[in-house]
Amino acid sequence: MRYLHTMVRVKDLDASLRFYCEGLGLTEMHRMENEKGRFTLIFLAAPGDAELAKERKAPLVELTYNWDPEDYQGGRNFGHLAYQVEDIYATCQRLMDMGVTINRPPRDGHMAFVRSPDNISVELLQDGHLEPAEPWASMPNTGVW
Repeated sequence: MRYLHTMVRVKDLDASLRFYCEGLGLTEMHRMENEKGRFTLIFLAAPGDAELAKERKAPLVELTYNWDPEDYQGGRNFGHLAYQVEDIYATCQRLMDMGVTINRPPRDGHMAFVRSPDNISVELLQDGHLEPAEPWASMPNTGVW
C-alpha cells in the first residue's frame, strides 16, 4: 500500500491555483478536463516531490473543480494538509502579502496554519527549527484552523 493523493474540491480554480502554486509553491503535474462529467482535475506536487511524482512515487494534492456551481461546506471536517517548508517565516510572509490570513502564526518557529480559498486548513511545518522571531512571536491566532 502507498499513499497516492488527497482530493480537495475547489470552487474557484484560479484562486485555488494561485494559493497552492504561487503561495505554497506547489507544481502542477497533470491536468484532466472531463467534458462529459463536467469537471477538471489538477494534480499538484510539492517542489521536493516533483521528480518522484513524475514517476508516480510521491503523494499529490488533487484539486477537483466541478464546472456546475456547488456549495461545499464542512472544510473543517476534512482536517488539514501538511507541508514541510524550508523557511516558515518567508512562506507565511509570502502568503500574507497575497492577502492570506495566518490563522496560527509560527510563534515557535516551527508550525503555522493557514486556510485555502475553499477553507481547507493547511499546516506548515519548518524543516528543522527556527528561533522565534517578530512579528510572528507575538502575533495572535485568528479564526480557526
